[in-house]
Amino acid sequence: MLARLGVFILWSIHFLPFRAIVAIGNGLGYLLYLLAAERRRIGDINLKLCFPGISDEARRKLLRDHFKMFSRGLIERSILWWSSAARIRSLIRVEGVEHFEAIMGKPAILLTPHFVGMDAGGQWVAQHTDTVCMYANQKSRYLTGLLLQKRIRFGKQRQYSRQQGLRPILKGMREGMPFIYPPDQDQGVKDGAFIPFFGVPAATMTSVPRIAQTTGAKVVPCITRLLPGGEGYMLTFYPAWENYPSGDDIADTRRMNEFIEQRVLEMPEQYFWLHKRFKTRPEGEKRFY
Repeated sequence: MLARLGVFILWSIHFLPFRAIVAIGNGLGYLLYLLAAERRRIGDINLKLCFPGISDEARRKLLRDHFKMFSRGLIERSILWWSSAARIRSLIRVEGVEHFEAIMGKPAILLTPHFVGMDAGGQWVAQHTDTVCMYANQKSRYLTGLLLQKRIRFGKQRQYSRQQGLRPILKGMREGMPFIYPPDQDQGVKDGAFIPFFGVPAATMTSVPRIAQTTGAKVVPCITRLLPGGEGYMLTFYPAWENYPSGDDIADTRRMNEFIEQRVLEMPEQYFWLHKRFKTRPEGEKRFY
């Protein structure tokens, strides 16, 4: 019942002007920073690990700013889920579109790390090509169904659960559908390794180079930045990585993490710090959370 009420409120918000929606997101972020003690604790631990040199005051400000950006990303989904395609496009500027166009009809991985604007970039991509993507089931079946419904509202997007594995993903890629892939969350090390992220060993999937090797896919990173005020979003496509994969999965995955680190340093308040990124630890190492 609460989930449906929340969705109704979110649907109602999409009728408002964009600047008003941004203001609501910022206000909600301030409130969540005060109330969401556990997520605030996780974010603070992550920032201490990744930025040990900044002061306590600077870290708290960064975390407050992140809550605002996180909440903006949440509230602005009202536009992504219910507004017209034209309204969504009007809010998104694009850089490096030639890198996106160069992989059309070919196997490709669109590398989309967990920045708060990633869903906006995903909707732009969905309006321009059909893609394959993997999703995680939510605790609520209703929310899982809603998320899937909204992610496939444009084009003929194919969504597969993690339980279905990579086989349908690879099939779609071989048919020329880009794979939208956010590889930077802790899913253990069964199919990965401990790779440094800001100097901290982090359980990281090594699947990007393996998938690229299997399919011959180009890896094109795409990052979406939330712009200040009512300016919308900036979606940036980067050149396809050269000499990738190299044949060394660990080195290639380290390269990926280093790329993500560089983008984080450009807008640290917009990276998703509320996830337990360092939950899995090397044997014998104490837990952080």
